[in-house]
Amino acid sequence: MEPLQYNGGMQLTFDVPLAPLTTMRLGGNAKAFCVLTTEDDLTQAVAWAQENNLPMFMLGGGSNIIMGDGGFEGLVMKNEIMGFDLQSQGAGVRDQGLDEGQVSITVGAGEIWDSFVERTVALGLTGVEALSLIPGTVGATPVQNVGAYGQEVSQTIVELKAYDTKRDEFVVLSSNDCEFGYRDSRFKEREHGRFFITSVTFTLHKGQLQPPYYKALEQYMAEHNIADYSPASVRAAVIAVRQSKLPDPTEVANTGSFFKNPIVSATMFEDIKQNYPEAPGWPLDDGTVKIPAGWLLETAGYKGYKHNNGMGMYEKHALVMVNYSASSFADLAEFKDEVCSKVQDMFGVMLAVEPEIIR
Repeated sequence: MEPLQYNGGMQLTFDVPLAPLTTMRLGGNAKAFCVLTTEDDLTQAVAWAQENNLPMFMLGGGSNIIMGDGGFEGLVMKNEIMGFDLQSQGAGVRDQGLDEGQVSITVGAGEIWDSFVERTVALGLTGVEALSLIPGTVGATPVQNVGAYGQEVSQTIVELKAYDTKRDEFVVLSSNDCEFGYRDSRFKEREHGRFFITSVTFTLHKGQLQPPYYKALEQYMAEHNIADYSPASVRAAVIAVRQSKLPDPTEVANTGSFFKNPIVSATMFEDIKQNYPEAPGWPLDDGTVKIPAGWLLETAGYKGYKHNNGMGMYEKHALVMVNYSASSFADLAEFKDEVCSKVQDMFGVMLAVEPEIIR
């Protein structure tokens, strides 16, 4: 079918392959597809989908999405809405409800996340520097409540703007409205597909990362005799650590960490320690314990493992599932089920998938 221009504006194309638009490079086609560069494009896209009684899905960088073999029988909207509005800095910020040295930045949801982090670091701002080199777009980070090396986006997000398909209007949601949890938010499952994010507002501040520091980051800094925890130093360290153990998705198909770190009861953790005394765990305030999923997978023998269907786990990090040569989502699903089953048999822990699966 030829491209269609809707109401003289937003352009639609049809039967578009989605695998090249995701970093796992699997999945079928989108029935309809469009690129959004403005909020008007979004309202037109929503109107067209509603007129044609089709489901809708927003795609960012495709780094935390895995598409099923059936593709998407609706409209896929690729978010390329840009913007970087530095609203307050230095003198006068108290007039906007901010402390001296705080900065409020509203960022278009289609902006590349790491480019945003790089710009904030160049301004000497702390708050997201430990989230350097994470692939994807700004608009995708609240959905997953992206986190790494001790920082989460929920710690700095003030509010976001989104189109609410239930109310058919744009709304502004506060950080509390987003119902953030560990790698979770109201957008991920509880109200999946209701909100389409167009911009996110962060509050950052001048200064440097404060202790306690994430263990892997602190270890890297100590090994390299770096005492300066400025945003630039932390960003450089995080990039070095990530590049040393994580594959570049442009070269090796993957979505980064494939499983969440499981949270178990203290009793269950002690049971695991009985059989595996070296098992690491991070006690949480509510008495539960977070166990590194990477340790579970490595102990189960999956680091560097390659399945005969073309899937596997990265040789430098057991938590990263890699598509070496698989051709279908079914291959990934088969391998995922095998991994989960073995980990549950060995440790009694059920792993939860971190990326969003659309099928």
